[in-house]
Amino acid sequence: MADLPLFHYRHEQWFALPPERVFSFFECPENLGLVTPPALAFRQLTPAPLRMREGALIDYTIRRFGLRLRWRTLISVYQPPGLFVDEQLLGPYSYWRHEHHFRAEAGGTRMLDEVTYALPNILPALLAQGLERRLVRPQLDEIFQYREQRFAELLQENRPGQGLVVGRI
Repeated sequence: MADLPLFHYRHEQWFALPPERVFSFFECPENLGLVTPPALAFRQLTPAPLRMREGALIDYTIRRFGLRLRWRTLISVYQPPGLFVDEQLLGPYSYWRHEHHFRAEAGGTRMLDEVTYALPNILPALLAQGLERRLVRPQLDEIFQYREQRFAELLQENRPGQGLVVGRI
């Protein structure tokens, strides 16, 4: 992996909820489909309910470029309610590590997503850099913007004072 160019993506969002409530939504893999753009045709393969913990494996598929892509994630770090990390073991990237940080801020929660990734190692570095800039980064922007929109909708759909959908659904 030393020869692969690594790319970094960062996204922040603030919630008017305590970290424990926000974390509990994100630690439930079944909720991922609620905040994934429909165009990705997300489908969780690992049977629910799934207990989130360090070492947990989660299998799912997404659709990109007309292809159904299988993805296996390892939860490599699990420290509620402040952090969990998922790493791709099988999927479209040569390397993928997604850190989910949650910290109390201004009476709510600041959520920070930090993603480090490398495109498939069969691509020459210059081609990977061009594809990342023109294709992958705009797709990540689209996915995280969609997530922001869905979180706002989920907050509005719940009864006053209830907050995000939490737990298994």
